Amino acid sequence: MTVILANDTPDAVRGMLKRWFIEPRPNVFVGTLNPRNHAKVMDYIRRNSPPECGMLVICSQPNCQGYEIERIGPCGCQGRKPEVISGIALVAEQWLEAEKIPF
Repeated sequence: MTVILANDTPDAVRGMLKRWFIEPRPNVFVGTLNPRNHAKVMDYIRRNSPPECGMLVICSQPNCQGYEIERIGPCGCQGRKPEVISGIALVAEQWLEAEKIPF
């Protein structure tokens, strides 16, 4: 399963997404793609989206969490930083530099 949260999506990209996904709410796309189609759709989005178009993509993967998070452009997540630590995807809401961490 793939879930895409999109911001400022051009009509051409949005129309293409509607071929493969349902849109239960504006700019929220949900669907199931095989790995080949998923790669083609993501490539199309990267090639045809302007820099101000932001997307957050969450898709099923055979890893310990069962999903993968990918950001394309600015997705409106001010102050949140995605990190992968020991193979686990996390989203840091507040980021401290290494020298400021109290241990």
